[in-house]
Amino acid sequence: MRQRTRAWPRSGSALAANPRPGARYAAAAVLTPSLWHHADFLKLWTGQTVSEFGSVVTRTAVPLVALLVLGAGPWELAVLVIVTSAGILLVGLVAGAWVDRLRRRPLLIWDDLIRAVLLLSIPIAYALGALRIEQLYVVMFLESCLGALFDAAYPAYVPTLIGRDRLVEGNSKLAISSSIAEIGGPGVAGTLVQLVSAPFAILVDAVSFIASAASLALIRAPEQPRPPRETTTRIAHEIVEGLRVVRRHAIVFPLAARSVPGHVFGAFYGVLYSIYLLRELHLDPFLLGIVISAGGVGSLVGSLFASRVVKAIGIGRALVTTAIAASALGVLTPLAQGPVALATLMVFLPQLIGDGLQTIEGVAEISLIQGVVPDRILGRVNATLDVVSHGLAYPLGALVAAFIAEQIGVRGAIAVGWAGMALSILFVVFSPVPRLRSASDFLAAERVDAGPARAR
Repeated sequence: MRQRTRAWPRSGSALAANPRPGARYAAAAVLTPSLWHHADFLKLWTGQTVSEFGSVVTRTAVPLVALLVLGAGPWELAVLVIVTSAGILLVGLVAGAWVDRLRRRPLLIWDDLIRAVLLLSIPIAYALGALRIEQLYVVMFLESCLGALFDAAYPAYVPTLIGRDRLVEGNSKLAISSSIAEIGGPGVAGTLVQLVSAPFAILVDAVSFIASAASLALIRAPEQPRPPRETTTRIAHEIVEGLRVVRRHAIVFPLAARSVPGHVFGAFYGVLYSIYLLRELHLDPFLLGIVISAGGVGSLVGSLFASRVVKAIGIGRALVTTAIAASALGVLTPLAQGPVALATLMVFLPQLIGDGLQTIEGVAEISLIQGVVPDRILGRVNATLDVVSHGLAYPLGALVAAFIAEQIGVRGAIAVGWAGMALSILFVVFSPVPRLRSASDFLAAERVDAGPARAR
């Protein structure tokens, strides 16, 4: 079972602020039988697939630049993690407010282009013999800031392109992008590092950002201007509104409450998983790669079946059922022992099947939230949840994981991580989410509740 992550940032608000559900998104209904026949969606999907692939390469290559080229030690690697989280923490909430003020597609295009320039500076400095660890810190901090902006704007833009009725299908297909990247990206990254060195491998990600920007620029469907604000408010007040919406929303709050401990305890896997497999279970690096790659294969299968599962059993039940099933299967990881073949099988199954289940859960979750959130506040809530999950919870979990591993050992810490993620599901189980067949169920109930209130 992988560490708890989200398919995309989340969002939520009360319908009373926007009583006409049809006015939430500017996109007209998509009439094609499949989004694979939707020209603009295909452009979006192609660009994001290329970008996801490049990002996996950079995720692999940047630590190798620090280790192999700049001679970094544990402290320097820790600072790299810290500056990445700091970018999300410092910029995320402000980015969300900008996303709700401006059209999303131009933001996404410029974000991609600026990140391409930032990453290009690494191989250029290396070629000139001027690359330093301080430059790596600055680039990764700024890239993280821009990533926070992109992660607030991207899931807010998708509904405007394909409409609410096709969100599950669209998110399922977009999840295929990250699955493909997870399967092939690490191997390609390793090969590039061997052939051309780690700094030049990062060129792939820079080019991928340019490709993503181009695909967004080629989309022909016009994005409607943001509605004029009725009053002029300070950005701090808009940020507070986003925080308040998350806290009060009947659907989003339990998902957010689950996400925070999910990321805290999921970080245990992010920090300790490779150490656990190599040192405790005595897998060799080849078997480690096979196990981790199985997660990408499982995720790909899950993304292919996500839409069918949601349609068959309903969005709320799909979300909760797959989360519980993945957690139940995940207990095999801390219990793994015995001969290497048996231990490998016990960690292989949670990766292959568990990651597939988690992908279905993620598609259901982001589709549900996009479906119940007014467009006017979508970016702010996306950013709020990104900050609390990736800016606060995940780095905190990494520190706690290291401390607990020192006290009770790596296996014990992995068990604590599994238990924490499993218990976090209770926030969703005892909420209105499991009863929802679709996002429209919640909207309909909200309109019924709002009717008597307006009559009074």
